[in-house]
Amino acid sequence: MSKETMMKKQPEERSDVTSGAEEGARRATGAAPDATSAGPLGPGQRWSVARKREVTLRLLRGESLEALSRELGVEMYRLDAWRNRAHAGIDASLRERAGDPLQGELDQAMKRIGELSMENELLRERCRAKFPLASGRSRR
Repeated sequence: MSKETMMKKQPEERSDVTSGAEEGARRATGAAPDATSAGPLGPGQRWSVARKREVTLRLLRGESLEALSRELGVEMYRLDAWRNRAHAGIDASLRERAGDPLQGELDQAMKRIGELSMENELLRERCRAKFPLASGRSRR
């Protein structure tokens, strides 16, 4: 084969599944990567909350834990922990009550206690101002 023939054949031999570093590269799922998708991290990079959320949502939609682990280069136990934490967060948010009536009553009672305390302090000050000898110990 001549050099020209080898040069022409080289692009054809290229596979559709390559490392994510090249332009137009495909992921293991066959979809083209985009800037917002969660993929393998470069050296020194960290997993942001948004990237973890995307991966967790993919897990919750039913994607394979093993396939995602291979695709992203993240250990299966770590992905499983992220999924478990997502489930716990969902459960906790669904357990919360909107406007708990007991908490509302407690808040009202605390407010009233504060008002009465202030009122008592003001009345004591007025009494001390009008009757200066009444305050303190007796002279006996």
